[in-house]
Parts: sequence; structure tokens; C-alpha cells
Amino acid sequence: MASLTLASIVYLLAVREFFSTPTFSRRVVVIGLVLAAVWHVQFLRVPAGAEDDIHRYVWDGRLQRLGYNPYLVIPSDPAAQLLHTPETRSLNNPDLPSPYPPGAQMFFRAVTAIQESTFALKVAFVICELAIAFVLLDVLRYHRKGAHLVLVYAWSPLLAIEVAGSGHIDIVGALLLLVSAAALSRRWRATAAVAFGLAVAVKFLPVVLLPLYWKRIRIRDAALAVAVVGLLYVPFLHHWRIPTGSVGTYVQSFRFNGPVFAMLDRVAPPQLLAGLAVLVGLVTATWLRRVTPEGSPELFAWPMAATLLGAPAVFPWYLLWLLPFLRAPSALLMIVWTVSIFPTYIMWHWRTLGRPWGALPVWVMLLEYGCVAIAAGIIWLRRRREAGRAGTLSD
Repeated sequence: MASLTLASIVYLLAVREFFSTPTFSRRVVVIGLVLAAVWHVQFLRVPAGAEDDIHRYVWDGRLQRLGYNPYLVIPSDPAAQLLHTPETRSLNNPDLPSPYPPGAQMFFRAVTAIQESTFALKVAFVICELAIAFVLLDVLRYHRKGAHLVLVYAWSPLLAIEVAGSGHIDIVGALLLLVSAAALSRRWRATAAVAFGLAVAVKFLPVVLLPLYWKRIRIRDAALAVAVVGLLYVPFLHHWRIPTGSVGTYVQSFRFNGPVFAMLDRVAPPQLLAGLAVLVGLVTATWLRRVTPEGSPELFAWPMAATLLGAPAVFPWYLLWLLPFLRAPSALLMIVWTVSIFPTYIMWHWRTLGRPWGALPVWVMLLEYGCVAIAAGIIWLRRRREAGRAGTLSD
């Protein structure tokens, strides 16, 4: 935690310099990217935790290659014990089938077909992470922004920990969503629609961005995207029913770092609250589209952040979806959140000490969301002060 605190402070200081400086030399950008690659390699060498989600990824990919449906097979089922490998026997939530959508499942299958190991998946995720950096450089050049802003993404401590360290599928969805956003700004409508559909097929979070595509893609583009996503579901159909795995159990039972959901959970059913969180994201996207310039990257980040604030569980790796779009001062609060969420790692530390998984301590959430609130207050006071100065000068 001390190392993460230091890394977070240094990162935020660097972000301040990135936003206050119009441009850096190309050599500085290259050196910055090389440094990011170096410390990502160090995290890549660290074995995944015993209960990290990446063991489930290996299991799901292995099941598909053996001809089984990961939405139907329970890992703890005695009949499935012979299907396990040493890397899959410790996967978390073994009494539940897979919750991951078909886009993620196809990725698991493709990687495990090359090599069936957590390390192979981590390498694949790091490749996706590097691909995001290259796409970002192209996007920044297209919008005539400084190339050094790619370091806001590449230097994020969250990226090194949750991609190279633990390995999470969210980075694949973030890559697809960034490709979609880049294609949308260039009016490559079919590419934008299909990439967006594939991102939703990795995890459902970006579905709240649908208002950003309204009337910006053609009906045939939307139909193509729906068809592609539908084809991904075909191999997993069971009695012609669309599989959902353990998604319903996730909404019903999983709780972590979601204070808004926890407060409302006492007065409303969880399914309604989950739907409300999605609705908040959709409304946020609709409103931002009206008041924010079309090329603003935070158009894609704020709706997802608003949905996550109302989600039943907010794990640190969920914020990977935001990182490629946090390249403007208007996204500063979300940047703070990507580092203020680090105190939640104390739960994983306690697990290594043998403690059972339980509710996150209140002080951790106060520290996490309090940092964001303090940053919001500072930004508001500065803007008010600047507005006062402007008014005085005009008088």
C-alpha cells in the first residue's frame, strides 16, 4: 500500500504536467512509453493470485476446446473434476458457471488454443494494452492533440497492476471501445458499430453508451453489429435459449465497494437497482451528447463511470474501461478515482492471511470516494475563483 500511495502521488503530479504543457518532444514520449513497458514486464513476471479471475478464463477456454458449454458446467461439480488442471482448481466462485459474455469466451478460447496457461492470457492482455497505446497515438494525432497525453494512459498504476499483474478481460473490451470511438469520429460507421457490439459482447458495461451512436450510424450498420453479436451467442445456445451464466447471481448476491447500491439495496430489489444504474448511464450519455463537443473523449468515460457508481460491485479493474478516454482536464475526477480505489486491495491482502471475504470496511470507502469528493471541491473552488477574477477584470 505504501508503494501504491507513492506511485499514485507521482502519477497525479505527472498528469498535472501533461495537462499543463501543450507538447513534449517525441524523445520524451518514446522514453515514457519505454519506461511503462519496463515496469509492465516486471508485473508480467509475477504469477497471478490463486483466486484471480484469470484462472476462470483458462477454465472457460479449456471447456470450450473440450466441447463443453461454460455457461452450463459448474467447476465444483464432481463430474467435472477430471477436466481441471492445476491452474484451474483454485478458481474463485467454483459453485457458479461462467458470467462472461460470448465475446470474452471467444477470446479465452482463442488464447488457450495457442497455450493453455494464465501467463499466455496475461501476455495477450498486455498486447491489447499496447495496442490501445498505438490507437491512442493515432487518435491524438487525428485530433491534433499532444502525443504526450498517451502517457496519462500508459503510466496509470492501475494498468500495470490489473493487466500485466492480475490479467483482466476488461482491457480487451476497452481496446474494442476505443477502436469504435476512433472509427466513429472518422465516420467509419460500420466499423464503429461492429467494434461497439464486440465491446458489449466482452462485458455489458459500455451498453450505456448507445445514445452516443444514435443517428451517427446507419440502420444497416446497427443491424450488422447485432448480427455479429448474435453469431457469437450461437455456439452457446442451450435449447435455443440465450445463455446468461451466473450474471443473475452476480446482481443478486455480489456486493463490493458499491456504497450507493448498498444504501438503496435495503428499500428496492437488486434487479431494479441494477436497471437504475444502467438508466443513469444512458441519461448521462444522452445529456453529455447535447452539451459536450463531439470529439471530447470524456463523452465515453462519464456515462460508464456514472453506471459504476450505482453498481452492486465496483472492482478496481472495472475502471480499466475508463482509462483510454481520460486524456483531458475535464476527466480529472475519474483519473483520481483510478488511484483512490487502491485501498480496496486490503481485502485481497486479508484473504492471503486467511480471513473470509466480507464487507469492505467503511473507512476504505470513505478514503476512496472522499479523495474524489475533495478533488471535486478543489476544482469547484478554483473555477469559482477564476470566474470571480474574470468578472473583476471585465468590470
